[in-house]
Amino acid sequence: MADPNNGRILSVVNQKLATEGAFTPCSTMKPIVAVAALKEGLITPDTTVRAEPRLRAYGRYFNLTQALAHSSNTYFSKVGQMLGFDRLTEYAHLFGLGEKAGADIPGESVGHFPAEPPKQGGVGMLAYDGLTFDVTPLQMTALVSAIANGGTLYELQYPRTPEEVSQFQPKVRRQLDFLAPYFQEVRDGMAAAVLYGTGHYAYDPEVDIFGKTGTCSENGARLGWFVSYSGQQSPKYAVVVLLRGGRSMYGPHAAEIAGKIYHDLAMRDQALKTVANVPALTVIGMPNH
Repeated sequence: MADPNNGRILSVVNQKLATEGAFTPCSTMKPIVAVAALKEGLITPDTTVRAEPRLRAYGRYFNLTQALAHSSNTYFSKVGQMLGFDRLTEYAHLFGLGEKAGADIPGESVGHFPAEPPKQGGVGMLAYDGLTFDVTPLQMTALVSAIANGGTLYELQYPRTPEEVSQFQPKVRRQLDFLAPYFQEVRDGMAAAVLYGTGHYAYDPEVDIFGKTGTCSENGARLGWFVSYSGQQSPKYAVVVLLRGGRSMYGPHAAEIAGKIYHDLAMRDQALKTVANVPALTVIGMPNH
């Protein structure tokens, strides 16, 4: 979990997994593909693609918002093929994949940045599943923070002591302001994913949550991702959940965990706000007798 406005890591549950491990991003690649295709003029938010059979219950054709909400592989496979490998990986690099996300975080992995598309599935599968990419939870935290804050890719920092916290200064890796005009369409899809799509287990009526799930298999294990942030007008938290294990490890379950985190954070923030608004009591001493 991090502050998307400055790159400060607020909490890490499993530091070894977050820093040293690198994993297939699964469908969390789709927001990158969406931004790239919008910027290149290959699609508009209203571009529709016929939905795959497993998703026909939600409609015969999906626009961009619906494709992100329901995580349509067919939609993003076609868009990925339109982009091509070179352009897709160019945008992935802009968002920080293939390089360290943190500043002086011990043991941090850079993941794996592919030199060519996968032999099976090609660039289409790369676009909807992230196959041949390996990313870290830290990279995905920095990436979703840039979408949340409007285009600043921060270097993540993890201050631990009160002194480090007091001396914290944000570090900018790169500005993506030229992509900012296309973020709203991606945010709409991430909001829809939580409202009625694959991330609906994260939904909380008291918190605006924007997220993208990812589910796939890697080396015999199942991966479940949820990359997200909260706060529509003023983003406050970026939360990335990665589950790895058996069949129960999938994106919607990761979204459910993130939803509970956001709920607890909202309750804590409300409690702190209430305490801050309570007027101080003035204690008047009794006279000595």
